[in-house]
Amino acid sequence: METGINKHILIIIPCYNEEGNIPSLHYELEQLQIPGFNISAIYINDCSKDNTKKVLEELNVPFLDNPINLGIGGTVQLGFMYAKTHGFDIAVQMDGDGQHPPSQLHKIVTPFLIDEVDVVIGSRFVHNDGFRSTFTRRMGIHFFYRLNKLLTGISIKDPTSGYRAYNQKAIADLLEYYPDEYPEPEAINYLASRKNRIREVAVAMNERESGTSSIRRLNTLYYMAKVTLNILFLHLKMKFK
Repeated sequence: METGINKHILIIIPCYNEEGNIPSLHYELEQLQIPGFNISAIYINDCSKDNTKKVLEELNVPFLDNPINLGIGGTVQLGFMYAKTHGFDIAVQMDGDGQHPPSQLHKIVTPFLIDEVDVVIGSRFVHNDGFRSTFTRRMGIHFFYRLNKLLTGISIKDPTSGYRAYNQKAIADLLEYYPDEYPEPEAINYLASRKNRIREVAVAMNERESGTSSIRRLNTLYYMAKVTLNILFLHLKMKFK
């Protein structure tokens, strides 16, 4: 990769049945410019059942095509592998459903210019801007905020946010371990245990434009119990490692 004063960003966009959302997201990314950064994007089609792959081919964008469904954890970790292999300075996780506006990206990546952070999380709850999720999901978000604060001492008000950026240290850590299912709250605990500097910044997010969120199809109590157990087991494992 060429060197220079600019930092090189790879935007990792996991896509599962996102045919209705990808064109507008692609258009926004095409218009995006942030001083101090060179921006590239890689879409990862996670064996979608709709026309996601066809849409990516028609747009002529770089994409990876999973032969089997890896889920969000495996798909995002594949993006980290791509970022490390190609020498990117920063990897940004951005959902393919339109909820993470590219126009907010500058808020997430700017702290990296002066080496203040290893991980930045875009938050709906620092300020009350944009779409803030349903009431039921906000209750779950608050629960995981409290749990992670108790275990790590780090206050992240939006622990389920998937709008995140990582430097090379964090990328290397996440290549060693990344949760496979609904990974965001658990990843905070893991990254904190690996001494990453984590910051939360306010961003405005959108409501999903098309399709259905996988979490909404789950039983909320099952989701919370599963993720809670994963966090507790991981915390104990890292504590006594």
